[in-house]
Amino acid sequence: MLAYILRRLVVTIPILIAATMFTFLLVDMSGDPLSELIFAIPPVPQSTIDAVSKALYLDRSTPERYWLWLTGIGDTNGDIGLIQGKWGPSVRGPNYQIGEQIAERFLITLRLVTVATVFSLGLAIITGVISAVKQYSKVDHTLTFFGFFALAMPTFWLASWIKEAGVWVNLRFNITFFRTFGAQSPTHHRMEGWEAIWDNLTHLMLPTLALMLTGYAALSRYQRASMLEVLNSDYIRLARAKGLRNRVVMRRHALRTALIPVVTLGTLTVAAALTGAVITETIFGWRGLGTFFLEALRGRDAFAMMAFLVISGFLVVIANLVADLLYGVLDPRIRYD
Repeated sequence: MLAYILRRLVVTIPILIAATMFTFLLVDMSGDPLSELIFAIPPVPQSTIDAVSKALYLDRSTPERYWLWLTGIGDTNGDIGLIQGKWGPSVRGPNYQIGEQIAERFLITLRLVTVATVFSLGLAIITGVISAVKQYSKVDHTLTFFGFFALAMPTFWLASWIKEAGVWVNLRFNITFFRTFGAQSPTHHRMEGWEAIWDNLTHLMLPTLALMLTGYAALSRYQRASMLEVLNSDYIRLARAKGLRNRVVMRRHALRTALIPVVTLGTLTVAAALTGAVITETIFGWRGLGTFFLEALRGRDAFAMMAFLVISGFLVVIANLVADLLYGVLDPRIRYD
């Protein structure tokens, strides 16, 4: 398996390079970072515009700028080169270090996305299996209704509604059970042990719920359809005809096979969670990569935007690798030789 993992990591290198090329071209065509300076009132001196253009490497051709951004090899100011761990200069000036911002915010977003993805997959599997086993029952219709309801709701509306519900619960029962702003309390650095853990959990509950509900809905429908297909297959009928208990048939034979399509789609859940984190973090006031991207978008900070997109692409690639490894666990016929 180790050899397989190494081969997959080698294969991902050209994929990531292609992703960086696409990301660079997409951001490069999205607008001119100097437009606010060029059209500013009162007018900004041309010497200032030229200096900023040189600092952001906008005086170079597109192929040269991509090469410098990717490798950092060439005539640079020492602040650019992705493979060297240098994310590039920011329009906010030399005091705003993109790398430092990413290091500060990455774990915040990763915690939210990881917990939301795990819970959305778990909830989707449970509800999908129950709906399939109790097909066309009241339970199936109820779960289907809530699944489509969550699927139809925009992320910003659902997150806002959940936040308001948390505020209402706190006011109604005169407690502060749900934290609705920030990833941690301002006094978190003075907390220790269970107090610090509980502070993180109370801040994590509502944003996770918002991301989880938007992610589980579609997966639960796929899980239901996959489970129904497996339950109606010949080998399941044969297992039951041999007298195997229903619990054994469901756990060892039906569920393992039915999970394979959902594991494949689970990688898309990571991408959806990263996208949803941009909105969710804004609503709940988290200083993660989501708000980092929005700030970069508002300021037309090209290198900051590219940093977020590259990190997102890397996480999706890793999620695909994990999914490939899970295939071997779910289906013994798959070998990594």
